[in-house]
Amino acid sequence: MEMIVTTLCLTTLLALLLLKYILKRPTTNNVYLPPSPWRVPVIGNLHQLSIHPHRSLRSLSLRYGPLMLLHFGRTPVLIVSSADVAHDVMKTHDLKCANRPKTKVVDKILDGGRDVAFASYGEYWRQMKSICIQNLLNNKMVRSYEKIREEEIKLMIEKLERASSSSSPSPVNLSQLLMTLTNDIICRVALGRKYSGTEDAIDVENIVSTFAALLGEFPVGEYIPSLSWIDRIRGLDRKMEEVDKRFDEFLERVVKEHEDADKENRSDFVDKLLTIQRDKTGQFELEKNALKLIIWDMFLAGTATTLSFLEWTMTELMRHPKAMKVLQEDIRSISQNDLYVTEKQAEKMNYLQAVIKEALRLRPPAPLLVPRVYSEDVKLKGYDIAAGTQVIINAWAIQRDTTTWGIDAEEFQPERHLDSDLDFQGQDFTFIPFGSGKRICPGIGFTSALIGVTLANIVKRFNWKMDVKQQRVHDDLTEATGLVIFRKYPLIAFPSPA
Repeated sequence: MEMIVTTLCLTTLLALLLLKYILKRPTTNNVYLPPSPWRVPVIGNLHQLSIHPHRSLRSLSLRYGPLMLLHFGRTPVLIVSSADVAHDVMKTHDLKCANRPKTKVVDKILDGGRDVAFASYGEYWRQMKSICIQNLLNNKMVRSYEKIREEEIKLMIEKLERASSSSSPSPVNLSQLLMTLTNDIICRVALGRKYSGTEDAIDVENIVSTFAALLGEFPVGEYIPSLSWIDRIRGLDRKMEEVDKRFDEFLERVVKEHEDADKENRSDFVDKLLTIQRDKTGQFELEKNALKLIIWDMFLAGTATTLSFLEWTMTELMRHPKAMKVLQEDIRSISQNDLYVTEKQAEKMNYLQAVIKEALRLRPPAPLLVPRVYSEDVKLKGYDIAAGTQVIINAWAIQRDTTTWGIDAEEFQPERHLDSDLDFQGQDFTFIPFGSGKRICPGIGFTSALIGVTLANIVKRFNWKMDVKQQRVHDDLTEATGLVIFRKYPLIAFPSPA
């Protein structure tokens, strides 16, 4: 009886929603819209998203074209899957499409978008971005952190040496080692000290990965408010509250430590932010909550994207032993007599740079970049795009487009970059792993400095093999979900002395 009542209630609810949808459906007279798949009343095209949206959206684009209009509930969402259209969005119409959509996760954890990555385009965003670049991300500052990167890489190499020193090499969780490396470097640069392996440690790695997963969600209540109860049932609201609470407590502790510390002996990023906050003479006042959100952004961008790149690159190199061998020879020819590879040496290694480019092409850390939203009506490729339309740029699909990259676009082939001047600074829209235009990732230099020297050292010092037993149980290419895509299963590998 209870089941029948429940079914009747749900049926009635859906019928009412359908009626409301039909009665309020907007007219499109004299409006020329991009191609669209047929959509279901109320939910629109949400049912056509898989757990890996970059893949399902690419499949749809192959049928409906590189500029496609979907509806998530009643929200229009433009899907861009070609370099040509991406150019028009991020260059021709850059200023009209420089805003971010406001989402449930951003509202809850990022104070409605008061950070750098999700703030609305305007003076507040410019000031916040300027603070980050001047005090952490400009080339001079990035170079000044070289000693910290060098020290942490050496600590990781020592762990790998212990694992590989016995007659029977031990397997290592390379994903965990790389996460610890990137997290410790970010902590030292931004917070002044490491928090891993201490009594007051916090599992920042878990918080960052959970938050990255939440940012990649498509909450039902986001697009259909009357069905927001579904997000509560699936635990989305609870996860948001947990992440918000745990990281806010951590950041409160960090800020208090810096406020109470001897100012003469500290000059890390948080100290600089606190100095800016205390200065009431400038035109821009940095609120305490905004200060914490800047730190939050640095953790997410610095840790998540770097880890994603490193673990996928090592995965591809172990799957392609010929490429691994060429890379080792390239590294050793330039750093022949040195125990460790320096950053200057890594910059001169042509094949290493080709491997980096190919890994970023094939597996961009954020395959759908960060969504945008049009602030004005525009004409795009002859189509009418209304203000308020969200825009998702599928960099993953663009960077696997066979018309640009050839019939082997799905293959890991570093050689394709050896005679190419193509870079990932956002000028060529066939290759946009960090985006382009006004909202390009400001931390490209910070990430680039770390990934090259890290790869060079672990590939030079060790030979690598995947855990065959793990490969039998889990597909070694299975992806996790989220805005930033990690491996679903940790990369377990066997290092042996090279």
